[in-house]
Amino acid sequence: MKAIRLVAWIAVAIAAVVAYVSFNSGGNKTSGPGGPFVLTAHTGEKISSKSFHGKYQLIYFGYSYCPDVCRIELHKLTTALNILEEEGYDTSPIQPVFISVDPERDSVKELADYVLDYHPNLIAFTGSVQEIADVAKQYRVYYAKREQEGYDGYLMDHQSYIFVMDKDGKYNRLFSSKDKPQDIANTFKPVLEKK
Repeated sequence: MKAIRLVAWIAVAIAAVVAYVSFNSGGNKTSGPGGPFVLTAHTGEKISSKSFHGKYQLIYFGYSYCPDVCRIELHKLTTALNILEEEGYDTSPIQPVFISVDPERDSVKELADYVLDYHPNLIAFTGSVQEIADVAKQYRVYYAKREQEGYDGYLMDHQSYIFVMDKDGKYNRLFSSKDKPQDIANTFKPVLEKK
């Protein structure tokens, strides 16, 4: 069983490396991941990604039952925004977004509770299984349900990147696990104004 888990994690790691290289190579930002979507927010309302045009979007795909990496990355995103705000920057042009890859468990109520641990501007989205599959395909995000012995329920294997979309909703870059909150904050300082 351990060998099967090891092979599964190696496959996820290889897919992540391939995606990272393909997203960040060549400098051709117009052919990157992304696209319009309409999903259900943690507030219960349907929201279109087009409503975020004019803002930089920081989009993370994960799930609320994730035992570790999702929380780490969302805390990193929250810390980056807090750093900017503490230094006097207006972060209103940045929209943090969480999209669940586990719509079967991540209900509106579940996500409404989940977002309380993070930056107050974070919007968490869920949708039907097909809606989530369509958005994940546009962003080239791998995810898959995984049963694990000794674990009640299931886990979701998934890539862990923060997608940066520009003010026109076009792909700009990725932040990966190697990026620190200060790296994210420093990236946005040149395009933000101080209050």
